[in-house]
Amino acid sequence: MFGNYFYNKSIEKTVVAFGTLFNAISIKHEDQSGNDLSIFKVPIGYGPIQKFLARVEQSPDGNRRIATTLPRMSFEMISIDYDGSRKASSIQKFKSASSSDGADIKSVYMPTPYNIQFELNIVSKIQSDILQIVEQILPYFQPSFNVTVNLIPELNEKRDIPFILNRINFRDDYESDFKTRRLITWTLTFTAKTYIFSEIPTNNKGLIQKVQVDYATDAIKNAKREVRYTVTPQALEDYNNDGVINSIDNDLIELGDDFGFNDTITDFQDFKTYSSSQGIDVDAWHARKKVRRIGKGFRYRDQYII
Repeated sequence: MFGNYFYNKSIEKTVVAFGTLFNAISIKHEDQSGNDLSIFKVPIGYGPIQKFLARVEQSPDGNRRIATTLPRMSFEMISIDYDGSRKASSIQKFKSASSSDGADIKSVYMPTPYNIQFELNIVSKIQSDILQIVEQILPYFQPSFNVTVNLIPELNEKRDIPFILNRINFRDDYESDFKTRRLITWTLTFTAKTYIFSEIPTNNKGLIQKVQVDYATDAIKNAKREVRYTVTPQALEDYNNDGVINSIDNDLIELGDDFGFNDTITDFQDFKTYSSSQGIDVDAWHARKKVRRIGKGFRYRDQYII
């Protein structure tokens, strides 16, 4: 059952979307008169905050260049859990077009819902810097903030992923002497309600552009056709802007457009039949085949060859 390779990057795209939310936050330093002294864009990276704190704490020289990286933010994925409350039927499918003209449609099983836990850590040596950062984050989470993520680009499958702010913790490590570096750490915990897709099929099926049914009154196999019923889509707007709605506009209908139907009923008195392999009406050669029936001699069976 398992073993077919596929990688849709569903989790990776959720992680990237979370980090992108906080990659443009800046802080500002002012003088006593309220004039701007500097504007600093807060760097952010993926990884545990403990590694970064260890680099700061192991630096004996307070003037080393590592001090200029504060304030700083880091985030990491800390857990992933199945969310049964958002579960859809395991055999349910949806169809999505990977091209605008509907020529390439794939049928995909419904994705599996998962909750991903994230931690966003903010570290600074100045309380006002952290408060500036936090106040640029908290107003947007009430308690969730939705981000549209294109989880499957080849299907153009976009989902709104809510990022929910769960809790906020902070710690001020300023309990030693004046030579010890002060570090203020805020930790914000989030939950992302994302989806993970299974393997995307490689066989493509286009939109149905025409439906054709042949009717016959005889009950025998390959009976002579008498009526053909054909249905095709009919455009409701002028796609090529030529002032009229005609068959040319019918060919320009795309996935998601509103359209009507053209239905045609045709009577036949010939002995032709439709060949699905050739896509045309062909003559059917009729013969009688001699078939032996055990104990009852021979009988004849009608045979049609297309």
